[in-house]
Amino acid sequence: MEMEQEKMTMNKELSPDAAAYCCSACHGDETWSYNHPIRGRAKSRSLSASPALGSTKEFRRTRSLHGPCPVTTFGPKACVLQNPQTIMHIQDPASQRLTWNKSPKSVLVIKKMRDASLLQPFKELCTHLMEENMIVYVEKKVLEDPAIASDESFGAVKKKFCTFREDYDDISNQIDFIICLGGDGTLLYASSLFQGSVPPVMAFHLGSLGFLTPFSFENFQSQVTQVIEGNAAVVLRSRLKVRVVKELRGKKTAVHNGLGENGSQAAGLDMDVGKQAMQYQVLNEVVIDRGPSSYLSNVDVYLDGHLITTVQGDGVIVSTPTGSTAYAAAAGASMIHPNVPAIMITPICPHSLSFRPIVVPAGVELKIMLSPEARNTAWVSFDGRKRQEIRHGDRLLLSRPSISITTSCYPLPSICVRDPVSDWFESLAQCLHWNVRKKQAHFEEEEEEEEEG
Repeated sequence: MEMEQEKMTMNKELSPDAAAYCCSACHGDETWSYNHPIRGRAKSRSLSASPALGSTKEFRRTRSLHGPCPVTTFGPKACVLQNPQTIMHIQDPASQRLTWNKSPKSVLVIKKMRDASLLQPFKELCTHLMEENMIVYVEKKVLEDPAIASDESFGAVKKKFCTFREDYDDISNQIDFIICLGGDGTLLYASSLFQGSVPPVMAFHLGSLGFLTPFSFENFQSQVTQVIEGNAAVVLRSRLKVRVVKELRGKKTAVHNGLGENGSQAAGLDMDVGKQAMQYQVLNEVVIDRGPSSYLSNVDVYLDGHLITTVQGDGVIVSTPTGSTAYAAAAGASMIHPNVPAIMITPICPHSLSFRPIVVPAGVELKIMLSPEARNTAWVSFDGRKRQEIRHGDRLLLSRPSISITTSCYPLPSICVRDPVSDWFESLAQCLHWNVRKKQAHFEEEEEEEEEG
């Protein structure tokens, strides 16, 4: 009785804002009151049956990545300061569906190079797309393959292709969606072609690994038709926005169609301080290593301007959740679902027994630069490409050459066969053979002896 009176007293003291709080992250789907929360997603399938506040009847878990959508009022008088500059809303992975504002008309087909087994699937796919009145883009060097150039039966189709050259032609505003034929490398290549917004990507498993390529080519016609009709689930694979600031050493970068050296966005040159800036969008990881030097790499890692550690070893990997199943997994990091907003920092063979991989929030800014005590330079690569050297900066400059890494606002929308969760665990099992072992046998003999006794 006393507890009920106390609750009534506290409710009277609550302000109207605290008494009824609408979660902005749920876009108004949830209304919370101090006595009992009311969920707007009553039909959502539960991910966990454990109660949070009170009984499960009062508090239902949703398919939100937070589990329950977090309430930001604590007790009768405390709450989180409402920040109008919220930078991230986490969407329910199950509700991420592809839709078209207008019917797609153009498609970019990316084929794995130097693989003769892909020539026939490539021809079949392109022929089918043109029969569906689609405009098909391919890279110019694909049509220069001798097997395709000498195929007379394919000549009529070849004349209808729109071609482009990497680093020279900007096709970012001309492609409605992308189809990849090959392995995971084709998806990484597709990401590198689009430094801004990326069209939806449909990836067929015709390579060696296929962790990121969930589609089988056997019934490609019906699957492509479903995508064109907008009947597909998508997983938004976050990318890293990487800005490399280097000392300008008297060499100007050639710029073609807004793209700078190695396919990056056009470099920003600050002639007053002698610096050159290049920017990349990275899907898997940024790798900083010691290169050909026999010395340990020695790089400083800053998080939001604060020095958090110095990496002494072979190098360090900064990866997205998508990249957590690539090089980072081989270096001992945990594997993270691509819907989890995070950045992973994984050392490569650190000269320390206590240096474990860490996961930081997706909203932070990382800065990596050579330590003043480093005996050698470092090398950096972006998704295994565009490898370049990072040197010591001029001591007279205010800052050293550095690498700035943040989460990009342009994710890669990867089309799913079923849904983001099912596809990911299927890839773990089929490609990486995750948690494969013989099951432990039960004690049959002892149980029989106990029964006889």
